[in-house]
Amino acid sequence: MGAILTQQTTWANVTKAIANLKECKLLDVRSLARMELPQLEEAIRPAGYFRQKARRLKWVCDYFVKNYGGDLNKLFSMPLPELRKELLGLPGLGTETVDSILLYAGGKLVFPIDAYTKRIVHRLGTTNLDRYEDLRECFERNLPRDLGVWQEFHALIVQLAKSFCKVKPACQACPLIEGCGFAKSEE
Repeated sequence: MGAILTQQTTWANVTKAIANLKECKLLDVRSLARMELPQLEEAIRPAGYFRQKARRLKWVCDYFVKNYGGDLNKLFSMPLPELRKELLGLPGLGTETVDSILLYAGGKLVFPIDAYTKRIVHRLGTTNLDRYEDLRECFERNLPRDLGVWQEFHALIVQLAKSFCKVKPACQACPLIEGCGFAKSEE
């Protein structure tokens, strides 16, 4: 749910929407699939684009119930290439959303590339890669094959970007200033 709700909004707004769903006892696939669309829209309103996101959530949950009996363990037991391809085939789920679902909900070694990650690696000057798949493969080749490390590393990238490496950066306070080519060019 979080991966869909966080599209085009902040995590703070997603947290409010998830709290609303929790209050309505709607934090599982089967409950969301049964929920009436207007009720779902109202519950997730804080996440923005609530009509579009409600339709996506409902469609995805309906799909999971229809094809996997609502058992996400069955879904996530598929081989990774097939699983990723199947999720990418669902309407409204792009590569970043699917890879976030795989990493955090599915416990799969797939590294999501978001705008934060691109901004940081380009400002640091660690790579000139720009295509999503190229960056994803670069991270996946170079990180230790440890799920906890991947989840924590991605979360730390997000936190660094939100705190320091913003669109208008706070370079002087950044813990990575010493190795940052962008900060040096701003001096």
